[in-house]
Amino acid sequence: SALLPLALLLGALVSGARAEVERIEVTFRSTFAGGQAFGDVGAYEKIRGRLFYAVDPANPANAPVVDLALAPKGEDGKVRFSGDFLLLKPVELRRGNRRLLYDVNNRGNLYMLRHINGGSRTNDPSSVGDGGNGFLMRQGYSLLWSAWNWDVRAGNHRLQIELPIATDNGQIIRQRIAAEIVNSYGLSAPASMPLAWGNSRCYPALDAGDNSKAVLTQRGVPDGARVPIPNERWSFSRIEDGVHVPDPTSIAIEGGIQPGIIYELIYEVENSRVVGLGLAAVRDALSFFHFEGVDRFGTPSPLAKRIDGRWETTIDYAYIFGVSQSGRFIVHMLWQGFHVDEADRMVFEGARIHVAGGGKGGFNHRFAQTTHHPSDLEGNSMPADHPPFNFLPEGWPDGNDVLAEAKLLDAIPKIIMTNNTLEYWTRSASLVHTDPTGTEDVPFHPNVRYFMTNGAPHGGAASRKPTVTEHARNPLGVAKVQRAMLVNLDRWVGEGVVPPPSRYPRIDRGELITAAEHQKRFPEIPAMRHPGRNLRPPRVDYGPDFWTEGVFTVVPPRTGERYRTMVPAFDADGNGIGGIRLPELEVPLGTYQGWNPRSKEFGAPDFLTRFDGSFWAFEVTEAGRETVGDPRPSIEARYVDKKDYVDQVHRVAKRLIADRMLLEEDGKAYEDAAQRMVWPPAPIDRTPFWRFEPVVETVEKPVAVPLF
Repeated sequence: SALLPLALLLGALVSGARAEVERIEVTFRSTFAGGQAFGDVGAYEKIRGRLFYAVDPANPANAPVVDLALAPKGEDGKVRFSGDFLLLKPVELRRGNRRLLYDVNNRGNLYMLRHINGGSRTNDPSSVGDGGNGFLMRQGYSLLWSAWNWDVRAGNHRLQIELPIATDNGQIIRQRIAAEIVNSYGLSAPASMPLAWGNSRCYPALDAGDNSKAVLTQRGVPDGARVPIPNERWSFSRIEDGVHVPDPTSIAIEGGIQPGIIYELIYEVENSRVVGLGLAAVRDALSFFHFEGVDRFGTPSPLAKRIDGRWETTIDYAYIFGVSQSGRFIVHMLWQGFHVDEADRMVFEGARIHVAGGGKGGFNHRFAQTTHHPSDLEGNSMPADHPPFNFLPEGWPDGNDVLAEAKLLDAIPKIIMTNNTLEYWTRSASLVHTDPTGTEDVPFHPNVRYFMTNGAPHGGAASRKPTVTEHARNPLGVAKVQRAMLVNLDRWVGEGVVPPPSRYPRIDRGELITAAEHQKRFPEIPAMRHPGRNLRPPRVDYGPDFWTEGVFTVVPPRTGERYRTMVPAFDADGNGIGGIRLPELEVPLGTYQGWNPRSKEFGAPDFLTRFDGSFWAFEVTEAGRETVGDPRPSIEARYVDKKDYVDQVHRVAKRLIADRMLLEEDGKAYEDAAQRMVWPPAPIDRTPFWRFEPVVETVEKPVAVPLF
């Protein structure tokens, strides 16, 4: 429109500042949780809407966006797109804490209320229960989510964004890409499966009615030989009621898709999204809500107040939070400098990165699919676990430094990172604090703190019963640590109170060992099968243009030498040493580990499941222990009575509070849970609970569960 440049000029005059969110549209507004008051902060308000972005390709802040120059542009040369947002804020902003906490959504799903507050699993928080214990509201945070990843399927209130398509001077871009399909959902062999997982879309196959240009192979192990499957034995289709329905986003294989087999599809696609704009979108959403009073058309920000005739932001500090994929996204932002906006402002002063392992992600290359990442069995060649891994102090060579770009920009936020034990087994976590050879410890930048919560899986299992796993699943949750770490971060940024020293297993203290050493020395617990392996991601060759242009030219990628990753050593019970040891490990009722092999019924039994740890309860009596031959002392031998057990939990909780690993309220929650226990604890039900049909759900799904 010829009126657009004038409108933008008027909007800029109204705002008095530059905001690359040029327009905000509110589509829903109501009180949250029926007006429930959260401590002194009072009631909260829920706001949904749409953010309209305008990104300038000529601005240096956008130089890292792959294919931005190939995106369609407006008359002013800017690239425009829009995406959903959700905001929970105090009704009376003056009663809040003037902090914005941004949660990077995980495949369109909201995590912060679950992981920090222990709230419900929902993408549409509405009730008191959805807000869990109300911790973030009682603290006074304004809570923000916005869409960033183009490949999220619509539905279940998942946040959506539409990113532009790159063209080569108006010509469609086509390319061959690789997709991996692994059946980890059931004992049966479904006739068909989608090409993407985790509520994600994929690039549809071109000319799906003719698969002659595509190649489908199978192999039993990541480094195994690829065995071609004849084209007449498979098709681009899905099976509905026994009938083949043509589908360019699914494959059907004659004889079914066998559990535990790696199927790799090489096929041609077109219309690459400018995926890196998702990184810019998070940056600019944070920038708008943090710094701006109004958009370019004069619409006030929901977080602004009118002061002396001008709309001014009420936010002093912004923090970013991410779990798993979302944590990797934050690392990727820092690595490529997406935490600094077009006006050279650092859009968040603090970052809370949780269970990202050693990864980044497929968040900024041509034909990127954001949901994939390496695991022990599947996805080994996906672009996530690659250098740089470390967060180095000044003066260190920057070849393996995530913060190298942040140092050039003179913009290093305060960062608190946490991993659990599982990430050392299936997500390359040790590479964050060792050199790439895994032979020596490497220090952290003074603006970074790193903590490992020992014994914990990716997220505490809702049930201990095995599923695809060989052993009972690990229920240990870390929400209490999350709350303490957020308080530590806030005090660090807002008050200059330096947080506790990093706490993680180190090579020089004998706390990090190889998986083979772990297997050799581990207690011989009855019915325990140790894998003797962990994820060691390979060095991957995507072609000479990948690291400079973001374009794959080697498909499938070539894999080479693997990195040496380490795992935490353990005590006499098999519980890990080093890092944070919660009462579950210090006053144990069993052994908690971060690995769990795939059951042989699900195929690939020598490999680890992606997200589950293991748990082995102690025998209640010495007689029972001797009968089964368990080398670990029984509960009877460890604790005189329930009071003795509760007293020990109390002492450990007090020590963790003093060390700022727990808050007072969470230390008391540990003691209250111990008091409520039936004593002696009943043995757990180890009966497998098999799932026979494939399920469509987000796999990375930590759930808040009772800790005792």
